[in-house]
Amino acid sequence: MNAAPSPAAPSYIPPFGVRTVVGCLGVLLAVHVAGFNEHITEIGLPDIRGAMHIGHDEGTWFTSIYEMFNIAAMAFTPWFYVTFSIYRFSLFMTALLGLLAIPAPYMPDMTTLCILRGAQGLAAGCLPPILMTVMLKYLPAPIRVFGIGGYAMSATFGPNLGGPLEAMWFEGVGWQWLYWETLPLCAIAAGMIAWGLPRDPSHWGRFRNFNWRGFVLGAPAIMCVVTVLYQGDRLDWFRSPLITHLTCWGLALFIAFLVHEWFHHSPFFRIQFWGNRNIAMSLLTLIASLMICALMTEIPFTYLAEIRGYRPVQAAPIALVVALPQLVLLPLTAALCNIRAVDCRYVLAIGLACLGGAAWLGTWLTPDWVRDNFLIIQILQVFGQPMVVIPTLMLAALALGPADGPLISGMVNMLKGMANAIATALFEIMLRRREQYHSAMLLDMHGTHGTALDGMGDPIGAQIGATSPDSGHIARNTLQVFHTYVHEQATVLALADIYLVVVWICAFFLVLTAILPGRIYPPRAPVPASAAH
Repeated sequence: MNAAPSPAAPSYIPPFGVRTVVGCLGVLLAVHVAGFNEHITEIGLPDIRGAMHIGHDEGTWFTSIYEMFNIAAMAFTPWFYVTFSIYRFSLFMTALLGLLAIPAPYMPDMTTLCILRGAQGLAAGCLPPILMTVMLKYLPAPIRVFGIGGYAMSATFGPNLGGPLEAMWFEGVGWQWLYWETLPLCAIAAGMIAWGLPRDPSHWGRFRNFNWRGFVLGAPAIMCVVTVLYQGDRLDWFRSPLITHLTCWGLALFIAFLVHEWFHHSPFFRIQFWGNRNIAMSLLTLIASLMICALMTEIPFTYLAEIRGYRPVQAAPIALVVALPQLVLLPLTAALCNIRAVDCRYVLAIGLACLGGAAWLGTWLTPDWVRDNFLIIQILQVFGQPMVVIPTLMLAALALGPADGPLISGMVNMLKGMANAIATALFEIMLRRREQYHSAMLLDMHGTHGTALDGMGDPIGAQIGATSPDSGHIARNTLQVFHTYVHEQATVLALADIYLVVVWICAFFLVLTAILPGRIYPPRAPVPASAAH
């Protein structure tokens, strides 16, 4: 019986040593800087809007334009870094990301600022696919799982550190450093890449076979879909002609792009990978797990800001509780999954159970909670996030050879960015719709049972009765305080509903984990032919 063919080897395999490790760590740092730039400016957007005199609606474009170019770049970067060489492309994009931050605080108007943010998003989106390919291509088989753990840091460590870093730069230095925080770290990352990353060759001849049709179909499609997800709720979805047109054109172009990629001899996405059960499961779970992480990061910050009036510097400790332990737990989880006797599917199931348990505890949210009440929820996330993300990436990456890295990294990273966009849209939809529903129900119950409540007196009026001799003024203030209480309670119930949705998502993928993926083993160095005999 003939042995199955081994996965294709990469075109260029450098000698592994300290310099390669330093170069890989430089790419990892560059990816974290790109993530910090995204999350710090997103969390600090109210402060940026105030300092640069930007309105609320204009500020939403500040974020969506960045994400639009960021996610589109993730999809098509693998073709370009193979063509220009990983070394040159990663070094150029790291330097570009840092340099574009210098003029950002001095942009004269919103148009130029959005153009610059689009360029920043383009540079930032080019870096995560490089990291995934570098870890698969340059690291030897026995430690490749640790490379996957390093890539997983961009999904667990970076997003949770955005809030504390925003608080540090804004409160301690100045609002301009919400942009300039990339400068020192980009300089360090560029130096590490320049010294350590192997100088792989360029392949300029690939331009003769460039997939122009796929690029023209795919890039606008992704941009349209991302814009719909970030602007849809603000513009009331399909009641807006802009959202309607972007949705129709975006979906049509994306379907045409997928059909074209299926038949093209040199695709950006190898759609056939979805026929592999492990890859299909891992990509679906990756989307779900990143959505869960994004939602469970957003809920405490929203509660503490809306209900308790916390600034980011006051809410930062709950993010640090999740972020800092990842520096230890990610390598430990990678080491656990690198043991041949350990089935990573069980690790994935335990991680989903931890995240589901954390979300279930969140359904008990009340207006009396303070920052410390989220501690147990955050601790469960500390263990759940790495135990979900690392096995998920193992199922996707280890089923392929190193040469397949460019064909899977674009798809994985595009879905990674799209998961955050979907989570943002889902959070905004549920928060607004469920808050309106609970507000209507609370007011309806108050109106229905108003007579029965008369015997309890008027506690709000009694509290503020001595503040003014004008009874009309007191009545207006009483009604305002009452509606404030209703709004707070409705918001809390809406956030609890989002936690409940997360519980059901975790339960669904826990069942899917039990039935869909096959077992995959950690990679090992090939045995020489002489030793095999």
